[in-house]
Amino acid sequence: MTEREKYMPGPAGGAQLQKEGEKWRLIIIREFHHSPDKVWQALTDPEQLREWAPFEADGSLARSGSTVNLTTVGAPAPLVSATRVTRAEAPKLLEYSWGGNDMRWELEAIGGGTRLTLWSTIDRHFSSMGAAGWHICLDVLDSLLEGSPIGRIVAGDALKFEGWQRLNAEYAKEFGVELPKW
Repeated sequence: MTEREKYMPGPAGGAQLQKEGEKWRLIIIREFHHSPDKVWQALTDPEQLREWAPFEADGSLARSGSTVNLTTVGAPAPLVSATRVTRAEAPKLLEYSWGGNDMRWELEAIGGGTRLTLWSTIDRHFSSMGAAGWHICLDVLDSLLEGSPIGRIVAGDALKFEGWQRLNAEYAKEFGVELPKW
């Protein structure tokens, strides 16, 4: 059995949904047993992003002011977002917009590891889906950092994945939102 076949996410947790003015913000906190420098590399390097993120990057996200095309993986039609990195302060803070959503990644050294906090604007109706997706992406990132990559689980692969379905329902209950209907 492969590492991917063995993978099953734990219960929903570490996520919050907050209203900020007219927007909703998804906040996810995750701790890693790796240095902020190592986590920073995984957040900004196109080769590492390809292993866990829900998008492909045609360049590094590590420099403020740079423009990088982010292509959503698994979209029915190519969905490319020209993304401007608004802040990149290695290895602590990364901000950019992806697909119209503001993304902020904050890294804080704790003990021998890193506390990662992700803030993302999101449509409230899709917040449980977003939380479930990022939950799995961050699990996959953790496996990558541990040296046991399992390959990204996004888009259609995630929707068919039993663990994503469960997380989606758990986060919907936690956030007080209805499961999206399709």
